[in-house]
Amino acid sequence: MIICIQSILSKIQVDEVVQLLSSAHFVDGRLTAGWHARLVKHNLQVDAEDAILDTTRATIERALLDNELFRLAARPKQLSPVLFNQYSEGMGYGSHIDDAHMNGLRSDLSYTLFLSQPKDYEGGELVMDMTHGEQAYKLEAGDLILYPSTFLHRVEPVSRGVRLAAVGWAQSVIRRTDQREILFDLESSRLRLFQREGKTAEFDLLSKSVSNLQRMWNE
Repeated sequence: MIICIQSILSKIQVDEVVQLLSSAHFVDGRLTAGWHARLVKHNLQVDAEDAILDTTRATIERALLDNELFRLAARPKQLSPVLFNQYSEGMGYGSHIDDAHMNGLRSDLSYTLFLSQPKDYEGGELVMDMTHGEQAYKLEAGDLILYPSTFLHRVEPVSRGVRLAAVGWAQSVIRRTDQREILFDLESSRLRLFQREGKTAEFDLLSKSVSNLQRMWNE
C-alpha cells in the first residue's frame, strides 16, 4: 500500500526547515548506504554530527506523529532518525532496496517528505518498481509518500535545480503489509461511518473487529 499524504508540513514549516538546511553541512550520501547501494547512490546528506539535526528532526517527527493518516497507515512502533538529502544537477539514486534494519529498527515502511517545490527542479522523481510496472512520484513541498520498504525504488537524476527531501523509516506494530492495509481500510470505514451516523450497532461491530484483529496481529 502506497499512500501520499498532503501537507504533513505547512508552508511555514517547510520554509523554516529549508532555511535551517541552507546552513547545514552536507556530506557524501554514500556514507550511510549499504555496500550495494553505494554503487548507485549519488546525493548529499546532512552530516550526522550537524547540530541543526536536533531541531529539524524534531519538527518532522512531531508532524508525522500528529498526522492521523500517517498513524493509521503506518501504526508506528518506532521511527528512525530523519535524514535530509539533497540532489543537485546530475545527482540521482539508482534502483535499490532499503536495508532490512535501520538504526536498530526493522524497516517495515519508508517515507519521503518533499521539501522542494516541483517547479524548482527537473527530474528527481521517486520511482517505484511494482508488479504492474513503474510509478513515478514528484509531490508538492510539505507532502509525503509512505510505502513498504520491500519495494525496489530509485530517484531519477536531477537535470535542473535542487531537490531537497527528508527520508526515514518506521517499524510498525503490524509487521505484514497486507494486515496493515486491512486495518487501514476497516479503520477508515469505521471513521466515515461514525462521522455519518454516530455510534451505531454497525460501528460497534466494526470497532470490535478492528480491536480483535489488532490483538491477533500486534507485535
